[in-house]
Amino acid sequence: MIIFLILGISVAEVYISSLSGQPSDDLVRDMKALELFLKDQEDHEVYCPKLSWNQPDIKVYKEKQKSQLPESCKGQ
Repeated sequence: MIIFLILGISVAEVYISSLSGQPSDDLVRDMKALELFLKDQEDHEVYCPKLSWNQPDIKVYKEKQKSQLPESCKGQ
């Protein structure tokens, strides 16, 4: 339930998309955003923990669909 709140999607949307057998475009976008959000957190801790970085809100990841870490901090 927490993930649904973070992603800003409703249980009804997940239920409806599961009935159709295909994930909705919104659900796919939200899942990709969450994946990028969590990967940025991990990469920041591993590759540049001393860098001061305030992670943007998940909404930014939903809109831009790309990592928000500085180039110098991304894992190889």
